[in-house]
Amino acid sequence: MPRPRNSRARAAALLLLALPVAGCDTAPAAPDSAPPRDKLGLMTSLPLYWPLEAGVEEIASGRAPVPWQRAALEAAHVIEPLDSLAPVPGLGAGAPALDPLAGLARLAVIQPRGLSPADNVALDAWVRAGGRLLLALDPALTGEYDLPLGDPRRPAEAALIPPVVARWGLAVRFDETQDAGLSERALGKTALPIAQAGEVTVIDPSAADCALLAQGAAAQCKVGKGVVTLIADAALFEHRELAGGDARRLGALVREVLG
Repeated sequence: MPRPRNSRARAAALLLLALPVAGCDTAPAAPDSAPPRDKLGLMTSLPLYWPLEAGVEEIASGRAPVPWQRAALEAAHVIEPLDSLAPVPGLGAGAPALDPLAGLARLAVIQPRGLSPADNVALDAWVRAGGRLLLALDPALTGEYDLPLGDPRRPAEAALIPPVVARWGLAVRFDETQDAGLSERALGKTALPIAQAGEVTVIDPSAADCALLAQGAAAQCKVGKGVVTLIADAALFEHRELAGGDARRLGALVREVLG
């Protein structure tokens, strides 16, 4: 997929200027008793679960700071970070395969590094069996990550579109000449900030029952017994100022999509 002509630094600067008061929302009052949290599987190349600067020892000791995205997600969910979606062989001889999606009803795949053929098969089967999926595939990240090219911690700057997206009758394209500024679009009852987004199109209406959302930056499909929400942008997961006070916008989007 072609790289954008506009620099990520310029796009990030525009984001900072676009919503100068987004982070000034008043935090909601804490409930007297917190409701039980559902499990949420999370696969991502973005620093959502651990901060980029955290070392192995800091993470192992539990001293690593919690990223704001993770804190927002954990307000309503118990996060299970995933490296694979496909079953992996058991640890011992004759041990059954370990299914990372077993027991999960909700899954967020945010700017993954790439899904293997086995991941695609497992994800499709999981959705058709009743899973709810939030899939964010951004063709051009606008965040700044102070890491050299080739560093394994560096997020995938341009999402690879997995074949399972076409299986659900969708495609994602990117207009590299688009304005680098910020726009805001409606996704259900929530406002979705968009920066250098891709465009989602329906290429096979017979594959799934799909509806385009956010003026074509997203789509929601009923696939078998499950639901897939594809967003061709990840700005909300990168920029804290877009998420609002206490990251409430991010939380609202996840609730809207995953219930």
